[in-house]
Amino acid sequence: MTTPWYEIVNASEIPSPALLVFPDRIADNLQHMVEIAGDPEHLRPHVKTHKLAEVVRMQVDLGIHRFKCATIAEMEMTLGAGAKDALLAYQPVGPNGARLRALTEMFPKATVGAVADSLDVVKALGREFSGAARPLDLYLDIDCGMHRTGIEPSRDAADVYKAICVTEGVTPAGIHAYDGHNHESDLAARRAQWELDFKPVLELRSTLESQGHSVPTLIASGSPTFPLHAKCDDRQCSPGTTVLWDFGYSDKFPDMGFKWAALLLTRVISKPGPNRLCLDLGHKAVAADRPQPRARLMEIPSATPVVHSEEHLMVETAKAGQFNVGDCLYAIPAHVCPTVALHDTAVVVEDGQAKERWAIEARQRRLTV
Repeated sequence: MTTPWYEIVNASEIPSPALLVFPDRIADNLQHMVEIAGDPEHLRPHVKTHKLAEVVRMQVDLGIHRFKCATIAEMEMTLGAGAKDALLAYQPVGPNGARLRALTEMFPKATVGAVADSLDVVKALGREFSGAARPLDLYLDIDCGMHRTGIEPSRDAADVYKAICVTEGVTPAGIHAYDGHNHESDLAARRAQWELDFKPVLELRSTLESQGHSVPTLIASGSPTFPLHAKCDDRQCSPGTTVLWDFGYSDKFPDMGFKWAALLLTRVISKPGPNRLCLDLGHKAVAADRPQPRARLMEIPSATPVVHSEEHLMVETAKAGQFNVGDCLYAIPAHVCPTVALHDTAVVVEDGQAKERWAIEARQRRLTV
């Protein structure tokens, strides 16, 4: 019988629960991203999924030099791993403006950027970066349907961008428009929604350019819309989940062709009933932001979760009798991004062997600045 690709021969050496990463499958996913984009220059992948310096270095080796980040800690990790350009896709408020300036001083040869959807933030960042060795690249953050951050593509949005153009300390870098709300499973429906969402964004860009304002870059795409944006040569694409993938996306977007590259090692810690297994895969090991199932067991994918608490996951399955207390099981998370953030390190698996650990450095809120 062929050994499953995810099974580890030295699993007995690994305390559970543990996050496992498979560099060969990560490499396949990264190569697939470049193939979809057509050119690494069209990519600005998000690091929030993996938070790993080793993965950033793998991307840099493929010719990817621009990245998107959710936190300043992620930016510091990314630039430290060799990236030339890091964008904070999160409007900086409070002390974060000063932290961004400190980051530009730490990496004087790198390009550091941020997004803004408010005149007040543009003014505050201008004051912070006035007199800096180099200005901050500042993007207008557009709400194209997510309704989380950003400003609708309207006259008010144009006013914010014009303010960026005339504010000392910042440079107008273009438009950032994240369409993470577009989760249409059907590709035709996803494309139709994408076209609807981006029509006003493109119209705003055209209006700004017709008025003499430079709009150098359009940064777009969540992972589901990445292949759609990739067909347009006028923008940078920023997929994130594509690096590791999860069953939430693989079930919903089978057309995308990425591989699971991160799993969870768990063990049976109790058998409280004839059809029940209790696993050490609680909220602290797998993200609890999704409805159940939050983890799918590779050996028994039909197992039904019945109780999920901080340290425990109770599942019900007619196959419970096939497992003993202490047995290892492997699980794919429904949502890999917040799952990675629950772990300090990832166990690296190559050729069926657990070989080393990578520090998930950027799960921290602060590194040095």
